Amino acid sequence: MNIIWNISQADIIKVNKVVKDNDNAFLRERQFRNIEKNNILLDKNIIIKTMIMCLLTSQQRSGPNSTVGKFLQLEPFPITQEKLTMKSNVKHFVMETLVNNDLNRFVNRISSFFSFNYQLILDNNWKIIEDLDELRNFDSKTQERDFADKLADEFKGFGPKQSRNFLQALGLTKYEIPIDSRITSWLNNIGFPLSLASQPLGDLSYYHFVLDGIQELSEKAGVYPCILDAAIFSSFDKDKWTNENIIF
Repeated sequence: MNIIWNISQADIIKVNKVVKDNDNAFLRERQFRNIEKNNILLDKNIIIKTMIMCLLTSQQRSGPNSTVGKFLQLEPFPITQEKLTMKSNVKHFVMETLVNNDLNRFVNRISSFFSFNYQLILDNNWKIIEDLDELRNFDSKTQERDFADKLADEFKGFGPKQSRNFLQALGLTKYEIPIDSRITSWLNNIGFPLSLASQPLGDLSYYHFVLDGIQELSEKAGVYPCILDAAIFSSFDKDKWTNENIIF
């Protein structure tokens, strides 16, 4: 049984309008990295920082001037591979670092998830870098989805949304995007064929269904899903994104 998505000209106009209206630094950086594949760096510290970002933004604000945003802008970033290798208790170190930077929400859960995922990466001798580098050379919806689903299954605290956030933040994906409350709100406003809420998106099949609709809409409008995501996401921040505060 197949779903047929009916995309109207009015829908296409709404996509093109939100992209045009939000031609900002955030969107241009997404074009530069995810579409043109420039300035993509895959190393241990980038992976560690991106994982922290995903776990932090899972249930709290992440705009450019949020506490999370300011933490992610820290230079040097306080959680690195060098520091982690010196700690006997990774979970405690991460928790302490977050609390010291005024990040107190879900801190026990976040540090626990990070510790598990980090140990998984170590157990696999950082093979994730090789796997991610391979994904960089693909241009396939299927390969992106398969990789994201694998991450969602293996990494604690990720699920369908943050597995895609992780890959998109690294500059590796065009089609698979994180569907958050900003995206669902915008889709509901333009008349998505069913009312969307965040909770059902934890179900992988439902997530695939909604993302299929977004991908179909993007294709008909001549826009990559990751660009539509950047336009919608940044539209809620009222031009606060600059070249200086873009982290990923």
